[in-house]
This record gives sequence, structure tokens and C-alpha cells, in this order.
Amino acid sequence: MAAQQSSDESIIGILSEYMVESRTAPVPADVALKTKHHILDTIGAMVSGTTLEPGRLAIKYAEMQGGTPQAQVVGSSLITNAVSAALANGILAHADETDDSHAPSGTHPGCAVVPAALAMGEKNDCSGETLLKSVVLGYDVGSRVMRALRPKDPFEGDRGRGFASHAMGGVFGAAAAPSGCTDLNPVQIRHLLSYTSQQASGITSWQTDVDHIEKAFDFAGMPARSGVTSATMVEAGFTGVWDVFEGFNNLFDSYTVNHDRAALLNELGSRYEVMLTNIKRYCVGSPHPGAAGRLAEHHARARSWAR
Repeated sequence: MAAQQSSDESIIGILSEYMVESRTAPVPADVALKTKHHILDTIGAMVSGTTLEPGRLAIKYAEMQGGTPQAQVVGSSLITNAVSAALANGILAHADETDDSHAPSGTHPGCAVVPAALAMGEKNDCSGETLLKSVVLGYDVGSRVMRALRPKDPFEGDRGRGFASHAMGGVFGAAAAPSGCTDLNPVQIRHLLSYTSQQASGITSWQTDVDHIEKAFDFAGMPARSGVTSATMVEAGFTGVWDVFEGFNNLFDSYTVNHDRAALLNELGSRYEVMLTNIKRYCVGSPHPGAAGRLAEHHARARSWAR
């Protein structure tokens, strides 16, 4: 493995190089400003989440885990290991549906990406600039993975069998973001993406969660936790599969025959997905009035199924 080089024309090779280069590449001023808004918006969602049952349970669970003090659980005095902090902060961020949303990929990037970046950034004592760049990267990678997995309809899984876009896109964003707070090289980034692919999961049964507790885990806590797990494991020296995007039994062929994995590279470095992400005015499933009705419909259906 040591003799293999990452600089090649494979999709994962190009993406891995880009992820490393993004740590030092300049971010356009408008992108930086909007990213700051989304970081603040997500932290605000975490704070409000501390008053709700999903948030209270998340903090309680993190306290029970203990661990090396590396990162803080927002809205509390608890400092725990980065993985547990990412899990708790993710659940907090999606506790009341005020976190942002990215319609083109059918994901909620902020609630997974920002907690993961905060946890890894605090663990590694990163600067604010590094944190900002890592969040930009998380939005770009997570959203593009879902665009590639479902090039025609990101919400396909909501209407039948299939994986949940929110969890799948979230975990790749939540792995890419903390990688920006490390010095992982392109080969290690390949390994990080492989560990993330193994943890990519989530089904749309969350629609029947009337308490919005598991849903906060599915959309945010789980992907944030798993993304930071990938980053910290590879940081500790774990190695993995060389090409999980195009190689043997790869991610895309395993999940769908209708993928467009090349979409991972579409306008990479020029189209910033955070610019296509919406900040909500109200706690709804998406940032427009029609989503409130859709969310109410999901909850009504869930209550009927629960009976």
C-alpha cells in the first residue's frame, strides 16, 4: 500500500487530492460569509435543542460514556471525547428541525457537518479559518455523494424502499469536514472514505418516529458520530480499501444501479454546495411553507402506523 500513489485519474484519487488541497486553498468571500451564517445557525439549533427531549437524552448519554476530554457538548459544561461530542451535538442540532437543508441532494448538511467539524477542530486545536474551510468541504462532499447516488431524484427513498438521503449524505459530509482539521494525506483520505462507506446507512423508517428522538439520531447524531469515527481511526493509523468508489463491490454499485459517481467531481472547487443550502425561518422539514404540510403528513402517517 505504501508504494501506491494517490495522484491518478480515478474519482477517489482526484477527490482525495482536492480534500487535502482545500485546507490551504482560498475560499471566496461570499462563500466564507455564508458558511459563517450556517455555522452560527447550526450552533443556534444546538442551543435550542438542549431544551427538548432529544437534546436532554443526548447530553445524558454523552455523560454516561465518559472518555478523554477533547470537545464540548454545546449548551452544557460537559467535555468528552470527540466522537461522543459529535454524536450529542448532532442530535442537539436536529432536535427541533431548525437546522438547514440542501434540496438538490435531499440532505440536512449542517446538523451533521458542523458538529463533526467542531468536535475534530476542538480536539486538534484548530483555528477558526481551518474550521470554516472544513465546514465548506463537508457541505461539498456530503451533498455531492448524494447527488451521485441519486442523480435524478434525491427523495426517491421517501416514497418506497431505499436508503435515507439525510443519513447517507450526512455521514460523508461529517467525515470530510473533520478531515480538514487533520494532516491526513491523500492516501489516508482514501482510507477515511472507505471507513465512511462501511458506516453509510439509514432507512426511511424515521418517518414513523412520532417523538422525533430517533430521527435526530438518524439525520445528525449518527452521521456526525460515524464521520468523526472515520477521521479519528485513520488519524490513529488505520488503513483501508484503496478505491471504495470504483473498485470491487464499491459503494455506488452496492446501493444502486442508477448512480452517477462522476457527479462527485462536477464543478468541484467552483460550485460550493453551502451556497445552495437554505437556512430555515421556521422549524419545518424544508425551508418553505409547503414543507410544514409535508412534515405534518409524515407525523400523521406515523401516528396511524403506531396505532
